[in-house]
Parts: sequence; C-alpha cells; structure tokens
Amino acid sequence: MQKLRIVFAGTPGVAVPSLERLAASGHDLVGAVTRQPAPLGRKRVLTPSPVAQAAARLDVPVIEANRLDADVTARIAGLAPDLGVIVAYGGLVREPLLSTPVHGWINLHFSLLPAWRGAAPVQRSLIAGDAVAGASVFRLVAELDAGDVYAELRHELQGDETAGELLGQLAGSGAELLSGVVDAIAGGSARAVPQQGEPSFAPKLTIDDARLDWSRGATEIRDRFRGVTPEPGAWTTIEEQRVKVLDLVPAGDGAPSLAPGELVVSARRVLVGTGSTPLELRRVQPAGRPAMDAGDWWRGSGRSSAAAR
Repeated sequence: MQKLRIVFAGTPGVAVPSLERLAASGHDLVGAVTRQPAPLGRKRVLTPSPVAQAAARLDVPVIEANRLDADVTARIAGLAPDLGVIVAYGGLVREPLLSTPVHGWINLHFSLLPAWRGAAPVQRSLIAGDAVAGASVFRLVAELDAGDVYAELRHELQGDETAGELLGQLAGSGAELLSGVVDAIAGGSARAVPQQGEPSFAPKLTIDDARLDWSRGATEIRDRFRGVTPEPGAWTTIEEQRVKVLDLVPAGDGAPSLAPGELVVSARRVLVGTGSTPLELRRVQPAGRPAMDAGDWWRGSGRSSAAAR
C-alpha cells in the first residue's frame, strides 16, 4: 500500500476524530487547514479552532484561513499532497485547489447522500423526522456535495438523540469509515459510485429555525428541538420574554388537555400545550440568566399560568 501525503481541512470538534485517526494511520499528515481563531465566550476571547488545537497537539503544521484563496492554494501545493481530506471545514474548495492533490479531495459528510447536501445535514435530518441517519465519504467536485460516493454507513435513530449527540456518534464512526477509504485509495482498490436519487438540501440553521411553534404537533416540535440542540438552541417567548429550551420531552399518559402554548404545572411538572399532546419542559434558560430546572424557574416566576409563543 502506498504511503500517502495527506492534507486535512476541518474546523469544529466533529472533525477532530478524523484528524486523529489519520494522524495514527501510518500515512503522512503533512498539514491541517482550518478557519482562523474566532471570538468565544462572554469575553469574546480569540480562540483557535478545535482542529487547530488538535493539530498542534499532534505536531501537524497548521494553515489558518477563512478562505481557500490563491495564497492558501500555493501553501497547500507546497506540501505536495497526494490526497486532500475535508471534514466540516466551513468553506468551498474550488479549482485549481480541487485538482492540486494527486488523488484530488475526499469529503466525510454526515448524511446518506444525496440526502441533506449542505452545511447542516444532521440538524435538518432530525428536524425532518428521519428514522435513519448516516455518513458518506465522497469525491469532492465543484457542485455542492455531489461527487461519487466511496463508502457510507447507516445509523438507526432512537428518536430522542439531539443533533449534538448524533454528530458526536457519527464523528467517531465516520472517522473509521474515512480511514478505510484513504487506505483503499492508497492501495488502488477504491471505487466510487454516482449518487442515486433526488437530492435534498441542508442550509445552515438560523436563529429563526430554532423557534418552537406550539401550534404544531408534539412530535414535530420535539423533532425540531432535537435538530437545533445545542446550536443554535431551541427557544420560545413567554410573557414577551425569550426563554431557551434546554430539555423537552413528551408529557406521557395522564397529562391534561392544553391549548397550544398554554403553560401549567401538573404533578410538579411544567407542561406546555401543542397542536396535539402536551410536552414537558424540564430545563430552561431565561434571557440573561443561567440554565435552571424548569420547575425552579416556574416557582420563581410566581405565575399560576402563562402562554408560550
């Protein structure tokens, strides 16, 4: 098997397992491209990306850039890569960079392509109520997430996982899938097949996507909550105050009948009405305050009833 010189591109924490797996693979990881430090926390401290931090720990040279422009292309070309690998970098790879590595670029994408092409595949899949998720490794082409697929894995959903939890699971299993494809390319046995079926698309979530509409059915609301947790974070307004919803579960049998958005306490549980059956608020974060148990928040508000919108 040929020993490949690999350049990696990725930014968030979900890309780190793939970086670590490649670093341990026996191939030469010659560089890691990641986005520039971003302001984080209440004090907005400039912080290197998770991939930059992991690459430094692994002693992999880092290129920090928010755009893969001519300068970055030249720097990558100077590394003489055999293969480019990208996992959630956050920017487009265009020519001539697309053709710079000898074997081109491959991408680990967290969906079963052609489903959910785009920036938020896991989130959009959960919001849509999909029963199965997955990951695909495909050849990068100019069209968004449209290249031929080398390998995929399927992940049966339990119906209660959040986007953050599912991404964590797929990041680990996807790293192994990716490593297998890299080895197959190195050994000359890799085969990619065209994507089959009509594509669906997964644009980046906005804060408006995270607002819960209590007129919808309980299952649809719960799926949206799962898809937007932890980012950008589910929210609603209660008495004209924004409240972040951190934990939301079915109320179960015996819950009272409630109008959509109606909030009450029943058997020490904070319940909210929907277009079908009630849901239970377990943990919330009012604007400008720390996260707290929903019961504590309700008792501290002094309300006997309220409405969420």
